[in-house]
Amino acid sequence: MATAKQRIIQEFVPGKQVTLAHVLSNPDDGLHPKIGLPNNGGAIGIMTITPSEAAIIAADVATKASTVELGFVDRFSGSLVVLGRLADVEASISAATDVLCDELGFAPAPLTRT
Repeated sequence: MATAKQRIIQEFVPGKQVTLAHVLSNPDDGLHPKIGLPNNGGAIGIMTITPSEAAIIAADVATKASTVELGFVDRFSGSLVVLGRLADVEASISAATDVLCDELGFAPAPLTRT
């Protein structure tokens, strides 16, 4: 008996939203090379933002808020990845979320951590 395939359709709804704000507190050493990032032994912060151009603002705020390194920023997909010590990564993701939501009126996503 054949199993039914599940289809997932992802679409962005017009609006201003932080869709993900997450910190990987102790990523596995094998993760870094798989995603093309240097292994600095620290945490990884990830954000996705709509509209995607706001990733530029988030990257600016995140790097000014604490000592983190930009791992990736994409103004076309709205993705931001920062690297650094756990406290710095959390502070930078939190600061970027605060500016986008409190000052620019974006809908927030909770800051999550694994």
